[in-house]
Amino acid sequence: MFTGGYAINPVTGQQVPVWIADYVMVSYGTGAIMAVPAHDQRDFEFARKFGLPIQPVIQPEGMAEPIAAETMTEAYVGAGVMVASGPLNGTAVNNEKGRKNPSVSAAIDYVEAQGVGKEAINYRLRDWLVSRQRYWGSPIPVIYRADGTIELVLDEQLPVILPEEVDFIPTGRSPLTYHEPFFQTTDSEGNPAKRETDTMDTFMCSSWYQFRYLSPQYGRGPFDPEEAAYWLPVDTYTGGAEHATMHLLYTRFFNKAMRDLGMFEEAAEIARAHGRDTTTLFDEPMMRLRNQGQILGEERQGDWLVATGRWEGDKLFADHVQVVARGTAAPEGSVVGELMRRTENILHVSQPNGTETIVEVAEGAMVDIPAIAGENSFNQLKHHLEIQRMSKSKGNVVNPDILVAQYGGDTVRGYIMFAFDWQRGGPWNSQGMTGMTRFLYDVWELGTADYAPATVDDSANRALRRQTHQTIQKVTREMEGFSFNTAVAALMALRNTLKEVAKANNVTAEAWQEAVDTLLLLLAPICPFITEELWAQRGRPYSIHQQDWPVADAEVAKDETITLVVQLNGKVRARVELPADVSEADAKTAALAAAAEFMGGKEARKVVVVPGRLVNIVA
Repeated sequence: MFTGGYAINPVTGQQVPVWIADYVMVSYGTGAIMAVPAHDQRDFEFARKFGLPIQPVIQPEGMAEPIAAETMTEAYVGAGVMVASGPLNGTAVNNEKGRKNPSVSAAIDYVEAQGVGKEAINYRLRDWLVSRQRYWGSPIPVIYRADGTIELVLDEQLPVILPEEVDFIPTGRSPLTYHEPFFQTTDSEGNPAKRETDTMDTFMCSSWYQFRYLSPQYGRGPFDPEEAAYWLPVDTYTGGAEHATMHLLYTRFFNKAMRDLGMFEEAAEIARAHGRDTTTLFDEPMMRLRNQGQILGEERQGDWLVATGRWEGDKLFADHVQVVARGTAAPEGSVVGELMRRTENILHVSQPNGTETIVEVAEGAMVDIPAIAGENSFNQLKHHLEIQRMSKSKGNVVNPDILVAQYGGDTVRGYIMFAFDWQRGGPWNSQGMTGMTRFLYDVWELGTADYAPATVDDSANRALRRQTHQTIQKVTREMEGFSFNTAVAALMALRNTLKEVAKANNVTAEAWQEAVDTLLLLLAPICPFITEELWAQRGRPYSIHQQDWPVADAEVAKDETITLVVQLNGKVRARVELPADVSEADAKTAALAAAAEFMGGKEARKVVVVPGRLVNIVA
């Protein structure tokens, strides 16, 4: 329905008719939207039905003639350049959303510069049904009176506690609905009443649990203001990417509602007394979001089979299936190859010639798997696995309990931290545990070694101390940046150096003890058990997890020499090692000398020194 009113397009200054329509998606929200009928199919159909003008504002790529509204049969949705858009004409359009689309970015910049609009982010937080018909969850503190009215449980009767003595009967109902000691209660006047048996969605609790964690025994409110003044807001929130649009939105909603209710006022007063700026301190629940990647299932070759039986068309009905060595030849008329997929007794076998043959294991057929003792069945055959998400149905789930029992918790933790980038994840590698096992064996030997220097080489002593303090710098930086894999790599490098020093026996006992203690302290968050044990065996104060984090000495960590890359006309020609505090003039001199043989007698027209990295010569 046309309202009879018009809005003004802030970019072109043209009048835009205002219509009321019900075809906009309900989930989009309320308010006014700008229809673009030339480039949105639903807007296009609406405009055609009611005879509204259609103005193309995107010229498609590769089209010589501009698109005309009169000849359009559908909306154009795609890349191109902006047209009929006043000062934005010629701006590129791509298929990205928000600022990643040059046309959107240019439009935002223009309206902000003109003072007629500003950039904003809209969060479409949908209505949230918080009740669940199940036992597990926080009870809803509501009582239904005999006269049909509803009242809240009195404050002094909170919290409502779930009963533990309930019967879980397969009725399809929550056990709270038939547990009379729970749902039979009295109202505020002492009359018989019934308690609400629905429980809350667990997100209702997890949306504010960070506040309760501050002081779980505190009885005067949801959190102790003293603790909140010290700890809040949460420094880092980690989770999968889906959390950014689900749980994180809910906890932000709770946080802002609590702020608006004045629940942080006492904590803010305490924080100010300790010198903290509280202007925006309690506006957000979390300071930063870190999304972790996903560990994927490992690729696995399927069993190599030889199946014999009778053929019916292109399908073999097998009465004998045997797992053999890869590449084994088979009798004529049989099927040989890798088991790619299995659905119950239906096998998909990839033969050496590239064809895939279906084999049905007949009832009573003999299945022979030499690697598995006893009587075998087709359920024990291993099919090929691609790198993909772990799933029970795909058979590629890695059970950490089994790995911990086999290798120990430290080995599993260390491997996971070392093998994967935190934000990217990657495929599991069952062979990777071996490397971490060797590393921890080396750490044990270093931690229990009875070191005594044979001689002391001052240069070696300085080198070990320098690497020790450089390792503190790198591990601290990488841990704070969630780059745990590179932190472990730095610790492995320090391990290698310590093994060489142990053979040479050429550093002081003090330098050795400092390096080993540092290795254990830095490794402790990743491998807590072996480091605790070694720390105790070395006679250090209990516990390693209560010690201060090592602090690097910048002077000790400073390199004595640096390697400068020498480029001539953009090509790397040499590398020169110079003192770390080399002057720019000396760096130029050394670089010119190193590049002289490639210059053919030409004079250097320009020499640019990038301190600590390279010298670029233009000749």
